[in-house]
Amino acid sequence: MKPNSKSLHIFTLALLFGISTSLKAQNNNSFDVQTKIKNGMITGSYDTKTTIQKYFGIPFAKPPVGELRWQAPQALDNWSGVKETKKFGPRAVQAPVFGDMDFKSDGMSEDCLYLNVWTLADRNTKDLPVLVYFYGGGFVAGDGSEPRYNGEAMAKKGIVVVTVNYRLNIFGFLAHPDLSAEAPYKASGNYGLLDQLASLKWVKENIAAFGGDPNKVTIAGESAGSISVSYQMASPLSKDLFAGAIGESGAGINPTLAPTPLAEAEKEGSEFASKAGIKSIKEFRALSTKDIYEIYNESKRFGFPVVLDGYFLPKTLPEIFEAREQAMVPLLAGWNSAEMPGMAFMQGQPYTPEAFIAKVSETYPNDYEEVLRLHPHANAMEVERSATNLASDRFIAYSTWKWLDLHAKNSDQPVYRYLYSKLRPPLKDANLTAGLAGGTIEGGPKAPEAIGAPHACEIEYALGNLPLVDVFSWTADDHIVSKTFMNYFANFIKTGNPNGDGQPEWNGMKGADATPPVMVINTESKLVKTTDDARYHFHDKSYGNIK
Repeated sequence: MKPNSKSLHIFTLALLFGISTSLKAQNNNSFDVQTKIKNGMITGSYDTKTTIQKYFGIPFAKPPVGELRWQAPQALDNWSGVKETKKFGPRAVQAPVFGDMDFKSDGMSEDCLYLNVWTLADRNTKDLPVLVYFYGGGFVAGDGSEPRYNGEAMAKKGIVVVTVNYRLNIFGFLAHPDLSAEAPYKASGNYGLLDQLASLKWVKENIAAFGGDPNKVTIAGESAGSISVSYQMASPLSKDLFAGAIGESGAGINPTLAPTPLAEAEKEGSEFASKAGIKSIKEFRALSTKDIYEIYNESKRFGFPVVLDGYFLPKTLPEIFEAREQAMVPLLAGWNSAEMPGMAFMQGQPYTPEAFIAKVSETYPNDYEEVLRLHPHANAMEVERSATNLASDRFIAYSTWKWLDLHAKNSDQPVYRYLYSKLRPPLKDANLTAGLAGGTIEGGPKAPEAIGAPHACEIEYALGNLPLVDVFSWTADDHIVSKTFMNYFANFIKTGNPNGDGQPEWNGMKGADATPPVMVINTESKLVKTTDDARYHFHDKSYGNIK
């Protein structure tokens, strides 16, 4: 977020009233701590007030630079001496696609394969449950340093928290025939997902040094991070590296960042290189980061697809889950009540029944009668709700529903579904606008008043980080919701079951449920029987994801 006059004014007042001195004193409550991991000694910090140890910027693979650009991540070499890990490592190279992301990382670089650890463990602690969190950003942006992902609040609940960086956009997902030919597994692309896999292997080998139990790891993420969790659940390479999965809005199922066949992805990468005047991968690798960054941005592409590479991902998610080949672990997942505004479906048309009927007829020429039957549209209020539902389902809600449905029908594991519905409070600064990635933008166009919870807004609630996202006018209700959501997450991470702490009982869903139970998370959270799954069954047919 860019500084503005108000934030500068507040900073000046802080200096005048000695607040900065107080903050400095708080930082002085930390001292250095050393931990031995597989590759050598590292130094982090121990906060005597919170008793949390923090290790930021721990490398988990060799820097993917030079000849290692566009290769699967390689195992680290051991080091001598002590490596300082007290600040976030560089984030993956990326354009400012989402202006509302709030990075605290040390710049950006292709040398970006670092992770961060928060732990409450003392010298006698062992076998704590572990949370590994993957950030969102459409596989084109994001970083594990954002305050909303901070692991301290969850660590205070006795959970070792890890946030992971992975390669993005052209650096993380380019497929090309030359790259497939040189790879030992004869495929290319998916480097960002393979980075995540490498981080899970690192956790398996090293998390005991931080008091964690390598056999009690839950992977989680939001948006592209949630999609990542769905892919890690499906991959034969990673499914034995974790014991639970949490998804916040998104799965890699058509139409949401679904995979592309290898031959098609290779052709796409080859045509991209040719248009840029690049004749070979050797020539491409010889270019500077800046040159590749500029070539990619000039193309105006939104990333490169996940690939059905026959290695990390042998089949589509529906095919893998229907064959019962996925990770057989408890799954907790859901989405928000207004992931996308209705105008994303209406495309500037008014919320009138006539305009809605016209837009549905245009979008679904062969099925418009069924879509209209499933989406009430008698007045402007109904049209706005139905348009919001269609925009949200087409964007990310349906794919999340399908993931839950597949796992419930094709496993004997507990499956918990939520709908996050808390309306977000106003921004403190009227000059700021909420962005799609969950943060704020200065001077952006004013969004219409939300009728539900927008995409990405739940992250700081679920991870207990409202105090660190200090741009909204949080109320007591917001803190109630955060406590509830965070407790559900923490209980699930610890036991594979979200229940406990005297909170509303959350029953799991079964594959045969016609009206599966859904935990509506709001100021008053409650379990309800869903009544609108018919629209997801329609999307199932429409997107060709049903047998």
